[in-house]
Amino acid sequence: MPRIARLKSNDSIFHIMVRSISEIQLFKENEDKDRYLGLIKKHMKKFGFKVYAYCLMDNHGHLIIDSSGADISKIMHGINFSYAAYFNRKYKRHGHVFQDRFKSKIIDSERYLITLSAYIHSNPTDIKKYKKKPQKYKYSTLNLYLGCRKDPYGIVDEKYVMSLFSNQVNKAREQYLEFVLGYKNEEMNMKVEFTNEETEYRSERVIHKRDYTPKDIVKYVAAYTKIEEKKIYIKYNKEATVSRSLVALLMKRFCNFSHKDICKVIGNITSSRISSLCTMAVEIVMGTSIYNKIIDDFIYSEVV
Repeated sequence: MPRIARLKSNDSIFHIMVRSISEIQLFKENEDKDRYLGLIKKHMKKFGFKVYAYCLMDNHGHLIIDSSGADISKIMHGINFSYAAYFNRKYKRHGHVFQDRFKSKIIDSERYLITLSAYIHSNPTDIKKYKKKPQKYKYSTLNLYLGCRKDPYGIVDEKYVMSLFSNQVNKAREQYLEFVLGYKNEEMNMKVEFTNEETEYRSERVIHKRDYTPKDIVKYVAAYTKIEEKKIYIKYNKEATVSRSLVALLMKRFCNFSHKDICKVIGNITSSRISSLCTMAVEIVMGTSIYNKIIDDFIYSEVV
């Protein structure tokens, strides 16, 4: 039977559900959950989407993703393909890891968004240990929403959902706690201690432009990395490797280009090499101070 076309829009917020095939656990160890969240962070650099909430259980996971103009299918294929490769390598197995395609549903209202976030954050209550204190569950964003800890992965924008309750941080946290668990903070057996790093939530949705031309990207990267534009097109020019990797990453993110599309622009290069260049660029952006702001600088640059 042919697959039903997925409903999607590049400016939508999505409820994403991933589940393992029946005979295995999707996350056998905490290290596996850490790896999945780490892959989300890497793919955020590639595609520029936002994560508003998540909860990873042993055999399934929920995500709320704002695609911010990117293709949700490309985002999730990249994350899940990378995780499946890691999982099979680690556990010395072959074959599928995920049950069919990921499931997605467009979130079409603020009411749906906050109700869904509460549903996702209540998932750990199915575990006896967390039945009355789901905020203690490590692999859920509820503890971030309530200010119990900071985001160890640096991937979540909880402010957008919380600002729908109140712009005042502590008031929003009190209301969200009651909304999710059904009782006030002072009624809990173990009280949630709200921290006070900030007093107001300031967050809004931003849909990034995705129709830049390859010339825009090459011109910008050449200027940013201080290299001649023509050198970026020379295949074996080692001097231009960093610049070429950044061009590949920015084309993937801001032109919505596939690896084959990028091949046509750079010329005389394979899709697997483009994949390697994109991975290299993510590591450069995440691991070096000289280029760690190149994406943000591009978004706000007047050069293009």
